[in-house]
Amino acid sequence: MHYRKLGNSGMYVSAIALGNWATHGETVDQDVATACVRKALDLGVTTFDTADAYAGTAAETMLGVALKGSRREGVEVMTKVYFPTGTGKNDRGLSRKHVMESINGSLRRLQTDYVDVYQAHRYDYETPLEETMGAFADIVHAGKAHYIGVSEWTVEEIRAGAALAAGLGIQLVSSQPQYNMLWRVIETDVVPACEELGITQVCWSPLAQGVLSGKYGTSTVPVGSRFSTPAGELKAGHRFVSPEVLEPVEKLKPIAHTLGVPLATMAVAWVLAHPNVSAAIVGASRPEQLEDTVKAAGLVLGKETLQLIDEALGDVVECDPAKVESFPHRV
Repeated sequence: MHYRKLGNSGMYVSAIALGNWATHGETVDQDVATACVRKALDLGVTTFDTADAYAGTAAETMLGVALKGSRREGVEVMTKVYFPTGTGKNDRGLSRKHVMESINGSLRRLQTDYVDVYQAHRYDYETPLEETMGAFADIVHAGKAHYIGVSEWTVEEIRAGAALAAGLGIQLVSSQPQYNMLWRVIETDVVPACEELGITQVCWSPLAQGVLSGKYGTSTVPVGSRFSTPAGELKAGHRFVSPEVLEPVEKLKPIAHTLGVPLATMAVAWVLAHPNVSAAIVGASRPEQLEDTVKAAGLVLGKETLQLIDEALGDVVECDPAKVESFPHRV
C-alpha cells in the first residue's frame, strides 16, 4: 500500500480507500461487510468512506461494527451529509439544522467520537453557503471532525467554499468526484483550481461502476450484476452501458494483459496516476475482490501505456466540465 497527503493537510490516507456505497446494507450482510473491512486492513487500507444516506443509514452502522476493535488512530473515516436520511423536510440538505443533527447521528452509528473528514455530499442551492460552512466550522471546532471535504461541487462552488472555510479557521482539504478513464469532467476546471487551493481528489467509481472491470462484454452480462436485467440482458440507459462504450473498453484488455494485471487493476492505477488524486475509492462485495484493486497502489503506468489507453477509448471519453454532477434542488 502507498499513502498520500490529503490536500494541504498533514494527514495521510491510503491510496486505496474502501467505500461501502451500494454494498453494506444493500448487497452484503454484516458478516461479509466485516470480512471485507478486515481484508482491507490486512492489505494496508486505512481509509474508509461512507455516507449517512447509504442504505438508509445502515451502511454507517455496518462500517462502525466492522471497524470495532481496530485502533481508531490507525484509520481514517470519511462520511458525508446531504441526501435524505428521513421523510421530513429538514432530513436532507445542508442547513445548519440538518448538518448538526447529521454529524451526531453519523458518530453514533459509526461508534466513534469523531470522523477524520466530514463531506458535503452535494451542493445545497437552497441553503446559504455561509450557513453550511458555519455549521461545518462548529463541528470541526467541537472536535467532531478534523477536516471537511466536498463531493461533486463545481469549480465556482469549491472556490467559494474554500474561501469561507479559510476565514472560519478550518481546512477544506478534499474533493470527492466521479473520476475514471471514461469520465474525466474534473480535469479542465476543478483540478487546476484544487491544485491552487491545496485540495486533492478522493475519487469514487474508478471502475465506472464495474464497466472498467471488464466483466461486461458487448454480448455477455454476468448474472446478478448491476447492469443485468432479470432476463439476463444488458440494461440500457446508463452512460457507461452501451455497445459504443463497451466495444472500446474491450480494447483495454490487451493493454492490461501486457502489463500482467487484470483490467480492474489497471483502471484504478490510471486514476492514481493523476498527481492531484490522493485516493481511489473501491467497493467490495467479497473480500477476495480487494486483491486486484489494492495492487493498483503499486502499479505505475508509463506514458506509452497512458497513450495506448487514450487511443483505445477514443471519443467515448467524457471531458465536458459542465457535466460535473450537481442538482438544482434538494434530492
